[in-house]
Amino acid sequence: MTARAQAAAATRERLLAAAWQHFATRSYEDVRLREIAADAACTVQTLHASFGSKDELLSAAYVWWGLRGAVERDKAPVGKTKAAIALLFDHYETDGTAVLRMLSQEERIPAIRRMTEAGRMYHRAWAARTFEPLLDGLRGRARERRLAGIVVATDLLTWKLLRLDMHLDRRDAERVVEDMLRT
Repeated sequence: MTARAQAAAATRERLLAAAWQHFATRSYEDVRLREIAADAACTVQTLHASFGSKDELLSAAYVWWGLRGAVERDKAPVGKTKAAIALLFDHYETDGTAVLRMLSQEERIPAIRRMTEAGRMYHRAWAARTFEPLLDGLRGRARERRLAGIVVATDLLTWKLLRLDMHLDRRDAERVVEDMLRT
C-alpha cells in the first residue's frame, strides 16, 4: 500500500470513528459534519469526497461500528447459553445506549430506519445460530414461535427493561434472560 493510500485509509478510519461518536451520542439533527471533520483532523470537503451526504456517512459509520460488534458477538459459543448471554450483555453494556438513541430516531430518519432494520435481521440470525440447540426438533410455526421468544429474550429492549428501567444488577438480569430461554 502506498503512503497516499495509507493516509486516505487512516483519514477514512478517523472519519468513521468520529462520525459514530457523534451519531451515537446526539440526535441526527444535532450532528454537524464540520464537527466530525474537525474531530477527524480533516476538512468537510474531504468528508464529502469520502462519503457524500450526511446519510451516507451515517450509514458507513453504522456499518463500521456494526462490523466490529458483530465480530465480537459472533464469538458466542453455540449452545452455551450463559456464555452467549454474557457476551451479549458485554455488547449491550458498552453500546446499548447508543443503539437505543438510534431506535428513538428511526421513525423520522429513513437512513436510521434502514440501519435498525438491518440490526434486527442480524440479531434474529445471530439468535437462531447461537441458540440453535433450543430449536432442535421444532418445525414450522412451533420453531418460529420459539425463535421469536429467543429473539425477544435476548433483545436490546429486554436488556433496557431489566438493567435501566428495573435497575437489576447485571448478573440478575442475565439470570432472568437465562430463565426466559429455559421455558
